[in-house]
Amino acid sequence: MSELTKEALEVEGATVPFFTYTLEDTQYIEFDTSKCGPPDPMVNAMAGLKLLDAPNKKVVMINHKSPGGLLAKIGENYDITEEKLEDGRVKLVFSYKSGESEKANLNDTACHG
Repeated sequence: MSELTKEALEVEGATVPFFTYTLEDTQYIEFDTSKCGPPDPMVNAMAGLKLLDAPNKKVVMINHKSPGGLLAKIGENYDITEEKLEDGRVKLVFSYKSGESEKANLNDTACHG
């Protein structure tokens, strides 16, 4: 398998670096908030999810734990897979859900959980 090329991506409102890469026909937008405290995971997830506007895009979030407040807020608007990494961090992959993703309130970045 060839080495994955990640490119830096400027994301409005983000407080951590974002990267983008393509696997097969899907564009991935990835960020890591595993070393951040609230509200950074929520703020960056909302910023990244604003870019998720088509079925061939996915947002990848690496976090120190499952972001319960985030999932409670926007969980029904996206298809989300969660994977525990070997180092204890959590990797979430958000996928576009037609007719639902458009309804997500991505401007409410307050963490209530």
